[in-house]
Amino acid sequence: MVHRHRYYYGDDPSQWGELFLPDLPAGGKYQGVVVVIHGGYWRPQYGAELGEPLAKDLAEHGMAAWNLEYRRAGNGGGWPGTFQDILAGIDKLAALAAPHSLDLGKVVALGHSAGGHLAVWAAGRDRIEGLGPEAGQVGNSDDGVRLTGVVSQSGVLNLAEAERLRLSNGAVANLLGGPSSDFPGRHRVADPMAALPLDVPVHAVHATEDVDVPLSMSTTYVDASRSGPVPAELVMAPGDHFSLIDVDAEAYVTCRELVHKLLH
Repeated sequence: MVHRHRYYYGDDPSQWGELFLPDLPAGGKYQGVVVVIHGGYWRPQYGAELGEPLAKDLAEHGMAAWNLEYRRAGNGGGWPGTFQDILAGIDKLAALAAPHSLDLGKVVALGHSAGGHLAVWAAGRDRIEGLGPEAGQVGNSDDGVRLTGVVSQSGVLNLAEAERLRLSNGAVANLLGGPSSDFPGRHRVADPMAALPLDVPVHAVHATEDVDVPLSMSTTYVDASRSGPVPAELVMAPGDHFSLIDVDAEAYVTCRELVHKLLH
């Protein structure tokens, strides 16, 4: 049986997460937590309902899952609100650990599309401060709950390239309040490429028939990570962009297995 609990980490209606938990034997502890971060090119018409089936499925397979909602560009998010919310939402797990017997020794993020961008970006939170004065607007990057691994599902992992390609009608400029020519600092701080090298594993899963997020979003990130202590891994999965969040699809099952491996 799956139990679900909703908690707010701020005052805004979009600052909440829902914890999905399987039954736990008496006196036991859940082995790690999976933070599910939905996509939708950071726009408000797409919400946590995209991540809900994944969080439920993870719990049905014995994993604690935290389906995270956040402000998007157009409903109070964008720069820096979306980024502040992702860190604050992950940090909320610290307050939930004791009451729900969560082991925060392993906290893995599963992020789809724009959520993959935010998941990999959050994994580099301890490197943000070195990226210039704009980093201070994000805040809370030095402490808090650390991610110990990420599974990116066709993530937008190269923000500069995504801007150049004008993906989804200029979604990057929409997220960051303008083009990189106007706001080079915030574009640098927001780009997962700038936080390399990471010291946690990143599995960049990409769908073979994806026409929404180009394969280059994963390959350029993986290539750039190769000189670091823990190079990212490219994993190709069958299907289209949305196969990755279809709990009955092979592409999603691949992602679930990678998450499970990162927790054990």
